[in-house]
Amino acid sequence: MLARRVRLVSQGAAIGLVVLLFALLAWSLVSDEGGALAAGSAAPDFTLERLDESGELTLSSLRGQAVVLNFWASWCIPCRDEAPVLEELWRERREDGLVVVGLDAKDFRRDALGFAERFGLTFPLVFDGPGDTVSPYGVTGFPETFVIDREGKVVDVLVGAVDGDEERARLRRAVDEALEP
Repeated sequence: MLARRVRLVSQGAAIGLVVLLFALLAWSLVSDEGGALAAGSAAPDFTLERLDESGELTLSSLRGQAVVLNFWASWCIPCRDEAPVLEELWRERREDGLVVVGLDAKDFRRDALGFAERFGLTFPLVFDGPGDTVSPYGVTGFPETFVIDREGKVVDVLVGAVDGDEERARLRRAVDEALEP
């Protein structure tokens, strides 16, 4: 009788623990805490080694220009789909004061260089092999794109590939807003 009671209490405790863990998971998914930076937040500064040339790039050095900051990796299949879109945006809008910055994270340098060459990327590229910049931005997967205004504030965050008409239109609207004086 005692063994049965102990078993029932143990099962009840295990079920309670599972319910508690599920509730915490559900809360974290709907909670506004964590995750990507919200519009209006200051974009965290970073200094990273350049992939496309020698030297380093510091995000704050681009203040006064609008920035499209794209987190990507060579192994990311959706990143391949959006690379041409970002290159096209860079070529069309750089004369307006837009800088597209590709931030390669959690990747190997040689693979990232091969990706950039394969897709003919000419915009500035920086390398963060261990992915230290991912957490301050709240990046949850690749690709993620942050549109940052001339004062360093986030205008919009696009999660997933910017490769469809709807995503492209949203990106262009955000860039237009970021470029406003």
